[in-house]
Amino acid sequence: MSIDVVVGANWGDEGKGRMVDFLAQDADFVVRYQGGTNAGHTVVNEFGEFKLHQLPSGVFNPKVINILGPGMVIDLEALCAELGEVRSKGIEPNIRISDRATLCFPFHKMEDGWEEERLGKKAYGSTRRGIAPAYGDRTMKKAVQVGEILYPEYLREHLSQIVEWKLLKAERVYGHKDAFSFEEMLNWVETYGGRLKDCICDTSELLEAGAGLKKNILFEAQLGTLRDLNFGIYPYSTSSCTLAEYAAIGGGFFGHHFDRVIAVVKAFSTCVGEGPFVTLMEKEAADELRVKAKEYGAATGRPRTIGHFDALATRYGVWAQGATEVALTKLDSLSGQKTLKICTEYEYRGKPVGRFPLNAVLDEAKPLYVEMPGWDEDICGVRRFEDLPKAAQDYVLEIERLIHCPVHYVSVGPEREALIDRG
Repeated sequence: MSIDVVVGANWGDEGKGRMVDFLAQDADFVVRYQGGTNAGHTVVNEFGEFKLHQLPSGVFNPKVINILGPGMVIDLEALCAELGEVRSKGIEPNIRISDRATLCFPFHKMEDGWEEERLGKKAYGSTRRGIAPAYGDRTMKKAVQVGEILYPEYLREHLSQIVEWKLLKAERVYGHKDAFSFEEMLNWVETYGGRLKDCICDTSELLEAGAGLKKNILFEAQLGTLRDLNFGIYPYSTSSCTLAEYAAIGGGFFGHHFDRVIAVVKAFSTCVGEGPFVTLMEKEAADELRVKAKEYGAATGRPRTIGHFDALATRYGVWAQGATEVALTKLDSLSGQKTLKICTEYEYRGKPVGRFPLNAVLDEAKPLYVEMPGWDEDICGVRRFEDLPKAAQDYVLEIERLIHCPVHYVSVGPEREALIDRG
């Protein structure tokens, strides 16, 4: 039996999907424990290329039970569409949806967009998928739990109360009168919830039974440390906890010890969305690397901001995750770079900063770099660390030293098998 957690150590988009797909070959359960449709996990395997949003990345192993955990906010319509996409490729996911997860309604997406428009130039860079309003409503005790779909009369009465409140807010805060109706929202949840109701259950009970049988359980996070609500670059963060410690809560699985926490880290820095980003790469080099590495948001298609490797931010991310090991992805994308830079610390008003700070410092911080030689060889076919060019080995080892965590896996391509295992 093993209980492992896969998390992101940076701003998200590190390559967690490809790592979960790889590790899920030995898993019995894969559990997404937070987030919603703002996720975008890219997976490349024998079935093709997929961009998963709410589905756990274990759906390609027919033996895996994939759980959408109680910590998630579920968009039923989007989930039905995503299931349709993977089924069209001959894949029949084995999924279960926690009855304690809450719903992300169409009115949440409306509200998300209205708030970004109200903020204007000070917008948070939301994906406009309704995530912040959906989590906000949960905190305010104004959310609908997924399990209510199984109790239609209760659902109808509860939803009517919530819609009344949401319509007041839409009109009096954002000036949108009659933007939606109770009948529309009830029809939405009945239509799409009806297609999924057989998947709804007490997922904690499933996991406890699995643990009793010594099954392998893998938890999958969305986004990364620096987008965490509590320890990220707040308020330019997501609205849930992206940390490994939250897996027990968001997954509904208590009283068990995690065997491994695998923090996924990209071999250079990227981010989607707003907020401070210290190691911004020069435009020409960044544009070239973005195209080569296909650095566009899997959920939104937005071009990612590209930067040099930020060891200070990554060391903080690894620490906050309690990582036992690191998976370093997209090393192959750096082939052909003459020189590589690693940020070891920041400078703020003439003084060095050795620990990842608040935005008040990040907004003015400047990166301090060490430079390392690059390599020209194509490394996509390499499967042993010692077969990498010496410069590539040195780059990985220097990152390992600076982030204070062993690099167990090195990804040299998007495919499942394009991975070096140093364990």
